[in-house]
Amino acid sequence: MAWFRRRKGGAPAQGASAPSKDDVRRARTHFEEFARSRRGVEAFVEPATNVTATTVILIAHDGEWTRRAVPSREDAFRLATDLHLPTYDVNQTGYPQRMRDWNARQRGR
Repeated sequence: MAWFRRRKGGAPAQGASAPSKDDVRRARTHFEEFARSRRGVEAFVEPATNVTATTVILIAHDGEWTRRAVPSREDAFRLATDLHLPTYDVNQTGYPQRMRDWNARQRGR
């Protein structure tokens, strides 16, 4: 029984596939457009889980957000830094209330 076996090296788990270089390029292009077209954008790095790779989520001033997978935590912070965005580790800061409020407004439509 391998229920509690730990993954090594921060690589995505079995169920998650690592994004390719093309995926990262598309994510960068998407993030550039998102950040350019909205104000107050901040980046939050989400750790890999059993079903997802490491992801970056950008959240605008009004709570609108977008998420894309990246190969590693280091790539996530590098990408956000290259875009000149304030960057946070979601494990340390949590998600901002404006994101939860935006999600609630979207469900209410």
